[in-house]
Amino acid sequence: MILPIVAYGDPVLRKVAKNIDANYPKIKELIENMKETMYNASGVGLAAPQIGKDIRLFVIDASPFSENEELEEEERAFLKDFNQVFINAKIIEEEGEEWEFNEGCLSIPNINEDVSRNETIHIKYLDENFEEKEETLGGLAARIFQHEYDHIEGILFTDKLSSLKKRLLKKKLENISKGKVDVAYRMRFPNLKK
Repeated sequence: MILPIVAYGDPVLRKVAKNIDANYPKIKELIENMKETMYNASGVGLAAPQIGKDIRLFVIDASPFSENEELEEEERAFLKDFNQVFINAKIIEEEGEEWEFNEGCLSIPNINEDVSRNETIHIKYLDENFEEKEETLGGLAARIFQHEYDHIEGILFTDKLSSLKKRLLKKKLENISKGKVDVAYRMRFPNLKK
């Protein structure tokens, strides 16, 4: 089932999400709904807060980036199969040079800005079967993970912009929270006048 994506301005996007366990109600169904919602909105990641749930869960499918000719073949091959569920994720360590890349967010439609993030991350998480995993991600995979991880920490990519950029985007962000935005997928707006 396609769920509405929560828009910028909703308090749930600012909450530090809670850990869950295998007894979380209808978790398999929720994961499937989140994937369907992400694909419907042409996203590469979706975190539970973006559908109004303050739990530490997000899904990623980076396969659209595997078509990017500017990436090295090895990274494209990895991204093609980088389709995972992350539960109770934790970044253990960040390393490498910070690098900029243009990011967008399904909760903040029609705004894309360059964001600096670390090149490599070491992570721990539970997969959809609640089995513990530990791995190292680099490049775009690390960036997508960090973007979604920020969501479960109550952080948005716009928080990482300079104060000047934030001021320039202020009106656009206010309009998004009021539902004054053209978007091709279902959204829930916090400040829509009833």
